[in-house]
Amino acid sequence: MKFRVERDVLADAVAWAARSLPVRPSVPVLAGLLIEATDDGLVLSTFDYETSARATLSAQVSDEGRALVSGRLLADICRSLPAKPVDMVLDGARVSLTCGSARFSLQTMPVEDYPSLPDMPSATGTVDAASFAHAVAQAVTAAGRDDMLPVLTGVRIEIEGDTISLLATDRFRLSHRELAWNPRTPDESAAALVPARVLGDTAKSLTGGEVTIALATTGTGEGIIGFEGEAPGGVRRTTTRLLDGEFPKVRSLFPSEHQMTALVDKAALVESVKRVALVAERNTAVQLAFSDGVLTLDAGSGDEAQASESIEATIDGEDITTGFNPQFLLDGLTAIDQPTVELAFTQASKPVVISGRADGEDAPSFRYLLMPRRLLG
Repeated sequence: MKFRVERDVLADAVAWAARSLPVRPSVPVLAGLLIEATDDGLVLSTFDYETSARATLSAQVSDEGRALVSGRLLADICRSLPAKPVDMVLDGARVSLTCGSARFSLQTMPVEDYPSLPDMPSATGTVDAASFAHAVAQAVTAAGRDDMLPVLTGVRIEIEGDTISLLATDRFRLSHRELAWNPRTPDESAAALVPARVLGDTAKSLTGGEVTIALATTGTGEGIIGFEGEAPGGVRRTTTRLLDGEFPKVRSLFPSEHQMTALVDKAALVESVKRVALVAERNTAVQLAFSDGVLTLDAGSGDEAQASESIEATIDGEDITTGFNPQFLLDGLTAIDQPTVELAFTQASKPVVISGRADGEDAPSFRYLLMPRRLLG
């Protein structure tokens, strides 16, 4: 195996593929990154039996071959290299890497022990890469991080015709994002529960052109979803096993009507929450009181530090006083694109639905539902 490749292209692809490597692999070879040099260029792969990553890049290949080296070590090395072409050669049981005057010699692992990567399922459809990345970033805001509740660490992807819905919840909040896409067949219908971390990382890295989404829920590759798209220097593909378990039926939590709505400038509200929350004790709420065209935020109580601030709000309906976890509130607000946000309530003790509002826009594509917290005593 012998090839030359641009340093930036290699470093970017190695860092991307190495991200999904297990910290404590069940067998040593799973810490490896597989390098395959062929007439068509270079293929870099990682796989831990759950998630696979495969990057193809153009390279000047002198000799075809394969080698398996420590993925994290290679990523650290590539990141530190000077901005010059990289030459790699497999020599016996070691790989030598040369870049400018920097030289490294890496021990290889037994390539024959490395598992085969799963095949990409047949394509279900395509979606604009930038739109998909942004939608996923909004949806994962509410995903759970508690591995004791694995179902809630996923994002539910629901495909109905030319619409994709993304849903996530950690029991305290719920995000719902819809976006248009190009299905393989007009009546495409499918659902999958995808690990939020993998989905977020994948969408963020596939930024050019279109992303192909491939979902296999029956037949070969059962319970696998694949994503493929353009990236610097070539094509990247990720597959991951779907999460087992039943995602809660959360759509019904969004109320069909509201008793009170408030329109607030997003930037002003974000800054105000950040300031007032400085005095909020850990796990206590920031109180929001809506009355007479004013939203008053309060935090802190008793002998401790206290803060209060008021901002303008366009209120339609009864006065209401409620309270929220300030970080969860900020997470939802910062995920919204529009400069004006709507907070819609049925009553103080029930969740608020937060969405962005723009002139002439129909129903919002992103909604964030947040449970209230107990108010200040």
